[in-house]
Amino acid sequence: VACVALGANLGDAVATVQQALRDVAGLPSTQLIKASSLYRSVPYEAQGPDFINAVALVRTQLSPIDLLHALQALELKSGRERPFKNAPRTLDLDLIFYADVVLATPELMLPHPRWHERAFVLQPLAEVWPERVSAAQLSAVQGQVIHRMA
Repeated sequence: VACVALGANLGDAVATVQQALRDVAGLPSTQLIKASSLYRSVPYEAQGPDFINAVALVRTQLSPIDLLHALQALELKSGRERPFKNAPRTLDLDLIFYADVVLATPELMLPHPRWHERAFVLQPLAEVWPERVSAAQLSAVQGQVIHRMA
């Protein structure tokens, strides 16, 4: 099981994240197992309008690096630009986990090195994979503003 965090805060962010969930589910040799609700969060270590976030759990035959490249292609398709670190974005797709793979390369680190510091990952992840998120982790990010959307 791989875990992908989705976020957007430019344009119609709700529609973008919903389309990205469909696009992730449509990747080659990939099945969507479960997707979280959408969440609205205040930018964390970033700028711009509020983010719309979600988490998707997928089963895939793609290698971790091939999955990363497929996710980056979806970001580009949505108009993602990277003018500066943590810039507002049309779409951000982060590979959080890939089974139990531990990897540290210049291109990809698994698990994602900061997943446990971010409410916008922890809250939706707790919804779809509660065993992966501890009460202590949720408590540590309680100061970050995030709301589950209806």
